[in-house]
Amino acid sequence: MFSKGIADASNFVKGVDTSFMVILGITIFFLIAITIVMIYFVFRYRKSKNPKATQIHGSVSLEILWTVIPTALVMVMFYYGWIGYKPMKEAPEDAFEIKTIGRMWNWQFEYENGKTTDTLYVPIDRAIKLDLVALDVLHSVYIPAFRLKQDVVPGQEHMMWFIPGREGEFDLFCTEYCGLRHSYMQTSVIVMPQEKFDSWYIDTTQTVQLISDKPGALGLAIVKKNGCLACHSIDGSKLVGPTWKGLFGSKELVKTGKEKREVVVDSAYVLNSIYNPNDDIVDGYQKGLMLSYKNELTEEDIGEIIEFMKTLSEDQ
Repeated sequence: MFSKGIADASNFVKGVDTSFMVILGITIFFLIAITIVMIYFVFRYRKSKNPKATQIHGSVSLEILWTVIPTALVMVMFYYGWIGYKPMKEAPEDAFEIKTIGRMWNWQFEYENGKTTDTLYVPIDRAIKLDLVALDVLHSVYIPAFRLKQDVVPGQEHMMWFIPGREGEFDLFCTEYCGLRHSYMQTSVIVMPQEKFDSWYIDTTQTVQLISDKPGALGLAIVKKNGCLACHSIDGSKLVGPTWKGLFGSKELVKTGKEKREVVVDSAYVLNSIYNPNDDIVDGYQKGLMLSYKNELTEEDIGEIIEFMKTLSEDQ
């Protein structure tokens, strides 16, 4: 019923699983009990045994009984649900905070030292607090092994916290439908020993390694970091937005306001499309699916992206 071997994956597993089993146990008991009583009544009060209907005027004792017992059972289920849920909303003050950003259709995790990843890295046996931010539409963070789920609503402050108790890699999904590629919005939680996490956390070589001699390497790293490839392919396939393969330097038919015009995809066009994505909509694509990246990308970042796009056109 539950994933084997993850009873200690987080501090919330036991509470959630206990609540689930209590509710499931009560449900199964009444399913069986009611079915047995129903079958008994079918035979006990069939027409051949009871040819003349008998008027029953009721029983106060019976009515009290079937009111008190279900109420007590509901309160038991509420109790187990409450003691499992309440701690989820009270993060420790010394929790390690990670800003978690959801956008169509990827996750991004920003650490206090400025490090940014698309995979959530956390140390074992330490309280972790995720400050949740949605940049476009409603998303929802779901880590099944940790028994955690929290909606991420644009314009609202939400958080989730946990203490990972088992090393390993665990799935993280978006469980709120957020558009065409919703099912691709998934990543992993990597739980590692504190010493290994500290080494990873202070490691600055990752950024240096991204800057290779290959043209466009840094631009590729930037687009991966910001989730651009969730909507724009680099192999010519059609996604939510136009493919970048062969795009730079080409002529495209765009809709500007109510008029259609032909433009050359140059540096100025790319810059404006990233900062003001709804100004010029490429023919055949929808308006309003991309938000401005003015607060996420500098002009230098966009310059690196353009260099990467040029390599995709040179390969043509």
